[in-house]
Amino acid sequence: RILMNIMQGKGAYIFIILFTAFNSLLGQQVIRGKVLDKESKNFLIAATITLYRDTIVVSQTSTDLQGSFRLSDVSIGQYNLKVTYLGYDPLTQFNIEVNSGKETILNLELEQSISSMNAVEVRSSKKREFDWPSGSAKEFSVEETSRFAGSRSDPARMVSNYAGVQGSDDSRNDIVIRGNSPLGMLWRYEGIDIPNPNHFAIIGNTGGPLSILNSKVLDNSEFYTGAFPADYGNTVAGAFNLRMRNGNNEHNEFTGQVGLLGLELGLEGPISKKSGASYLATYRYSTLKLFESLKIPIGTDAVPNYQDMSLKLNFPFKTGGSISLFSIGGISSVNTIVSTYRNPEKELYVQKDRDQYFSAGMNTTGLTVLKPFNNSTYFKFTIGWSTSRSYDHDHLVYRDSLFKIDSIVRKLGYKYIEDRISGNTFINKRVNNKMAIQSGIQFTRYHFNMVDSSYNLQTYRFDNQIDYVGNTFLLQPYILFKYKILDQLTLNAGIHGQYLTLNKSKSIEPRISARWKVTSSHALTLSVGIHSQMQPAYNYFYHLPNATSNDLHNKNIGFTRSNHYILCYDYFISQHIKLKTEVYYQHLYEIPIEIIPSSFSLINQGIGSKRFYPTKVVNKGTGENYGIEFTIEKLFLKAYYFLVTSSFYNSTYKGSDGIKRSTDFNGTYAVNLLGGKKIKIGERKTLELGIKATNAGGRRYTPIDENASKITREDMYVDSLRNTLRFRPYSRLDLKVGYKINTNRLTHEIGLDLVNILNTKNVFSISYSITSNNIVENYQLGFLPIFYYKLDF
Repeated sequence: RILMNIMQGKGAYIFIILFTAFNSLLGQQVIRGKVLDKESKNFLIAATITLYRDTIVVSQTSTDLQGSFRLSDVSIGQYNLKVTYLGYDPLTQFNIEVNSGKETILNLELEQSISSMNAVEVRSSKKREFDWPSGSAKEFSVEETSRFAGSRSDPARMVSNYAGVQGSDDSRNDIVIRGNSPLGMLWRYEGIDIPNPNHFAIIGNTGGPLSILNSKVLDNSEFYTGAFPADYGNTVAGAFNLRMRNGNNEHNEFTGQVGLLGLELGLEGPISKKSGASYLATYRYSTLKLFESLKIPIGTDAVPNYQDMSLKLNFPFKTGGSISLFSIGGISSVNTIVSTYRNPEKELYVQKDRDQYFSAGMNTTGLTVLKPFNNSTYFKFTIGWSTSRSYDHDHLVYRDSLFKIDSIVRKLGYKYIEDRISGNTFINKRVNNKMAIQSGIQFTRYHFNMVDSSYNLQTYRFDNQIDYVGNTFLLQPYILFKYKILDQLTLNAGIHGQYLTLNKSKSIEPRISARWKVTSSHALTLSVGIHSQMQPAYNYFYHLPNATSNDLHNKNIGFTRSNHYILCYDYFISQHIKLKTEVYYQHLYEIPIEIIPSSFSLINQGIGSKRFYPTKVVNKGTGENYGIEFTIEKLFLKAYYFLVTSSFYNSTYKGSDGIKRSTDFNGTYAVNLLGGKKIKIGERKTLELGIKATNAGGRRYTPIDENASKITREDMYVDSLRNTLRFRPYSRLDLKVGYKINTNRLTHEIGLDLVNILNTKNVFSISYSITSNNIVENYQLGFLPIFYYKLDF
């Protein structure tokens, strides 16, 4: 609550707070960190650390009694680092960039090998084996969120470059995976499931126009596109597991950034150098007024306002482990006042016949305790409080034939408040050098406060669709096993349980994944799993306008369920280039559909700014997704990288009318080509260029019923013709330019992200125009230049 209060009323004092705390900043060129046992989190003493520039050894050291290492007097540039320890698999990290403005701090985890004479395994840039891997797991580093052209330093937009992930919406960062609704996306932050972490979030959705997440505070994180391990639940499409890094525990460091999207400040440093405690804090603010002054169109005259913060305090224990406090939050608002227009305006993402007042916010604050018990076991407990809020009020604006205002009538108003108390606790034990077991439980207590009313133009009165205050619990116990049959063959298996107290919905979900390293260059992974997910919360509490708030006819709808089958083939063409192919099939069932014959299915919901209120539904809908994906990736070594991904898929469903149709997300194909090159200019200056080209199948859409739309003043569609039409294919070319200067104690960075440099007109939607009385096409963003200047010291 303190965090929300600061953002709501005291944003102007953030400069003073951060600069007062800032002192004793030093620009040392140091690489340091810790080396831990992966399964027990204990320190590894006397592990050997070797630093390379290309293949030349630059420096070498070993870890101390606390598992710490330090490489001092390292020149600015890029390095590779290898860690070796007797009885453990070696670990190599590439592309470690050393700048003058910040120290480089690494936390490394090694895994025991069955035999102590394993060959050296080369692993990807700043990436390691996942705790519980599957074929559709991908790990990314914070550098990737800022390196890829067009990603806007947004993790959600960054992952849209991966095979199987659709990113053909310029206005939002919804994550559409393998034809699934973005409703199936799970966000996890520091170990607990969190509400939608995006500004301007609509209730029930998982994406938005702008992320609250700040990539500068993130550590290496995982993204799953299917067959999730048993510690992930309440999702049928994908999971994003995000971690915060710890602040620098020896020196204060400052980051300042200003750009077209706003102002950003960051500060980190030691709380106690003796204990190693540290803090990390960021603040970001923007009104986008700068767009107006530069006459750059953003698709709307409504200027969004937003601000967000991130905070982490970390207190390590002397004997290993730590206790940490973390918090993220953001608030946003946007008002579209069409009643002030003197002439018809072109508005992309809002309805043109109404004044709209919208605001939203979210916050998550939590506490994590990680404690090793002995040389083979550790315990982790995370508890947090989250809130998600959104408010909207609309007024219809009636005009005469001369565009003069005739009257303004209130159309709708809603508030949605969801508070959560969430916990995740588990014990991880290494039984021997072949087997590890993890057992735990996740729990979430939801408290809802919802009101949704709309003005009925036929009865001339307000009808409440939701009026509910209440609580419910979601419990998710799980157990998972990791068994190394051989160094080349690893089996991961587990069971996830799920129980919703609201209507006693339950699920038992076995999962299994096996990875076989056929040779040093070839590997196969087979993953199978059962998954389920509760419905967007407000769907349980909807009632008909003439019913009471106690007559909740959809309260007893069960989970949506999905079976995943994935076969993955990895081919390491060289140490730095990998080819990956995945074939998958997903069977979705028990999807809510209407009792009356219609094309409606909850499988199509979860994108855009509209809420959906079906009549009585039952869990009898089905769907299926299947496809093949290809990825060729070259790590960012020798000053360049490239990534080529392609997906070919089909996504269909059946509603209560029994007709098999394409889902709203069935684009059938998507291709991304990315590349980048770093050019060294002298000893301390670099120029980095990045490019991205995207081509994807056009969206499915449904014809508009013009007569019904004219009466209701809403876009009404011909239900029997759902998704029978398709927009033309989506294409976009992005370019990114970054220039970095390292002085003795400062790092300056100037960046320019040129989105849609060819100004391609991609269709966003169609709508019925009240003023012109016909169907019009609405286009996505045109050319959008985004610049920034960043300073580290």
